[in-house]
Amino acid sequence: MKVVKFGGSSLATGAQVEKVYHIVVSDPERRIVVVSAPGKRFADDMKVTDLLIRCAKSALEGGETEALLQAIVARYQSIADELHLPGDIIRKIEDDLLTRLHHDKSRPEAFMEAMKASGEDNNAKLVAAFFRYKGLDAQYMSPKEAGLLVSDDPGNARVLPESYKRLSALKEKPGIIVFPGFFGYSESGDVVTFSRSGSDITGSILANGVQAEIYENFTDVDAVCAVNPHFVRHPKEIREITYREMRELSYGGFSVFHDEALIPAFRAGIPVNVKNTNNPDAPGTRIVNKREHKHGPVAGIASDEGFCSIYVSKYLMNKEIGFVRKILIILEHFGISFEHIPSGIDDITIILRQNQMNSEIERKIVERIMDDLHVDQVKVEHNLALIMIVGEGMRRAIGTAARASRALAEAHVNIEMINQGSSEVSMMFGVKQAVEKKAVQALYDEFFQKVMA
Repeated sequence: MKVVKFGGSSLATGAQVEKVYHIVVSDPERRIVVVSAPGKRFADDMKVTDLLIRCAKSALEGGETEALLQAIVARYQSIADELHLPGDIIRKIEDDLLTRLHHDKSRPEAFMEAMKASGEDNNAKLVAAFFRYKGLDAQYMSPKEAGLLVSDDPGNARVLPESYKRLSALKEKPGIIVFPGFFGYSESGDVVTFSRSGSDITGSILANGVQAEIYENFTDVDAVCAVNPHFVRHPKEIREITYREMRELSYGGFSVFHDEALIPAFRAGIPVNVKNTNNPDAPGTRIVNKREHKHGPVAGIASDEGFCSIYVSKYLMNKEIGFVRKILIILEHFGISFEHIPSGIDDITIILRQNQMNSEIERKIVERIMDDLHVDQVKVEHNLALIMIVGEGMRRAIGTAARASRALAEAHVNIEMINQGSSEVSMMFGVKQAVEKKAVQALYDEFFQKVMA
């Protein structure tokens, strides 16, 4: 049995859904199909999920919802018309949306969750209807009926362990199951969503639950690239990568997967194959537990911007028990989380997302650190980008940090911060946002162009 997931771009139009049908019927082992909500049809288009969020917000504020509701229904209608489906499926979808829209709003968060999840839920019903129209034995499966229980943490749900035993029963279901991604149900019966890109998480959970042979994740690219293709022209495609490497890259800014999406599949030892809906014969990228490291120490390069650093210096800091804890308590007081804490004997740097604080909060944090900890210096640097080079081969490769530093120096990029993960699978460099693209290109040339040459 294979679990196969299709992203929003793979389901945005009737023509795309036709491709999904042909992919599914081409392999009888593709028995569980996880679907996202319809995505963008063109660059300036809106995803159905974004329309639903806008509609839900308007409803909660007592505003107009009719035009937004009709825009959402029109997206499904357009797909159904292209597929020549009878009108009853659109009536079902519209009735479902109206029921959700007129539901109790005394718990705004629960109302928003139910509205957001309707994008995937109704698309699964539509896709199942099309599969049946084409003669397949296919059925829509509700996460509630299947037993996908999650924590009551709206927008950031976690699968509950008992779900896996319940989901294992899907193996015995006949035909093809079409399953909505992105959400599950709390023990109290509420709809609760995963984080955005949560359909990837659903597919991974189902692959674990049914102990699938493989989890195929279809998107709109032939393979995962070693670096952001918007930064580097025609980057090398990755044919095989480990879960650990992929998770580090996702955390570092890769947009292919949410950094938590693969954990259920990883724990069950199930390989993931990223493939292209528009070119399904391409081999794609396999994500596995172990691989051979034949092409240099670095598997990929990720980057992300929007960070700042709080640099704190105090003589004999290392002798002061609880010093770091006291800084973190100050950040916690202001509701701020950190990303990294590289440190030295007399200084420490806290890296965090700078959108968590405005100038007033920043001023108060600096004052609290100065007054409470009696430090020598506190300095905040804004507009940083973090660049991560990732590869399990770095554990055994000598001079990786030297090569990276030299490449950045030769590109005239100043390193603001460097930090190597304790697992030795990743190495992170902080640079100014203005030189992010130049820095990524320099590192790519060093670790991929020279190897290919």
